[in-house]
Amino acid sequence: MSNPGEADPTPITSRRQLAAWFAAGSKPRATWRIGTEHEKFGFRRDGLAAPAYEPDGIRAMLEGIAAKGWEPILDRGNPIGLKRGEASVSLEPGGQFELSGAPMADLHETRIELAAHLREVHEVAGPLGLGFAPLGFHPLATREDMPWMPKGRYAIMRQYMPRVGGMGLDMMLRTCTVQVNLDFGDEADMVEKLRVSLALQPLATALFANSPFVEGAPNGFLSNRARAWTDTDPDRTGIPAVAFEDGFGFERFAEHVLDVPMYFIMREGKWIDAAGIPFRAFLENRAPALAGHTATMGDFADHVTTVFTDVRLKRFLEMRGADAGGVPMLMAKPAFWTGLLYDDAAQKAAAALIRGWSVEEIRALRMEVPRLALKASIRGRRLQDVARDALAIARDGLAARGLGEETYLAPLEEIAASGLTQAERWLQRFDRAWGRDASRIFAEAEA
Repeated sequence: MSNPGEADPTPITSRRQLAAWFAAGSKPRATWRIGTEHEKFGFRRDGLAAPAYEPDGIRAMLEGIAAKGWEPILDRGNPIGLKRGEASVSLEPGGQFELSGAPMADLHETRIELAAHLREVHEVAGPLGLGFAPLGFHPLATREDMPWMPKGRYAIMRQYMPRVGGMGLDMMLRTCTVQVNLDFGDEADMVEKLRVSLALQPLATALFANSPFVEGAPNGFLSNRARAWTDTDPDRTGIPAVAFEDGFGFERFAEHVLDVPMYFIMREGKWIDAAGIPFRAFLENRAPALAGHTATMGDFADHVTTVFTDVRLKRFLEMRGADAGGVPMLMAKPAFWTGLLYDDAAQKAAAALIRGWSVEEIRALRMEVPRLALKASIRGRRLQDVARDALAIARDGLAARGLGEETYLAPLEEIAASGLTQAERWLQRFDRAWGRDASRIFAEAEA
């Protein structure tokens, strides 16, 4: 989840402004960039507990990294993030540490950025006795074991989540993901990219499955992160059917977002609880709890960040369906989607791959994948076979860029060939090498 942004105080006087806000993300191909976000769990080397905000915990991490040239982001006087150029570091609710990388021209630049970030994290974490492991779901901690970070928006979400789903608090506290943000050329390009990426998001979930343990034991799921998202908040998550309807575009998506319940608005640096109020009601002055406040473009931009669909349309497309993993997998995520969506022939081939898939079939696949990963199927095809086809398309798409980026697909190609996800390999380690002690995962998964 992002840090608070700069609010645009422009009042919303027309629905056209909302569609125009999305349309403003359209860019010529020459300026398309790759933005990668990745989260990781902190742990104390002595005992493996998740570090609290303070003392000698997450606040100290932020302050230590700030000293390396980052500008602190404050919430009620507490550092809750960092900013340097177009990159930022933010905190998830349970203290998960996130790098939201700067938009990069190619994957090699992304790799350099990732290495620099991890180097800074290690330099600061070492003296504090902390480590960081990118895994999809915390393998040991109960929900009650996890600390809460002092971010105002999280206090509002903490109260609201149990009203709309059984695992929303688990999603907030006990999950980590890797995401990639990609550009689109115009409305038609956005629509095709969004449909392809939504349909293939369950495939990405399967390929990146990396969370088979809950509270120290296997529980039958290979991606407990993905499982949590199936029971978080149906009003703002999953595969939105509107994206596959005839006539879909920026305006239709803006209308969809208006009916998603809000969490908050911010005024004069203070969070105002708006949980459960559709943005449409706020815009039409039908929300007594927000009486006296005029809906602004800044409010809408903040609201868009709380729409948690598997692919999120902002002024770019954000692929959200994967567990966090080790460095090779953190690089494989942007490689996969860049290969599929940044070459015209590859994008058309990907669209052909998912042709005929209905929204109902894609949603059913999304529900199967957390448990079955590549053993799930759609329209009679095992997902492992679909993965081979998708990766071949992605490889061709990267090759067409002529930058030697295909190497970053290697971990996914090995998974597709073997059918064994990261999660299944951890389960083998659990049974054969760890003496069924899931805590051993931290030493082997540390970034």
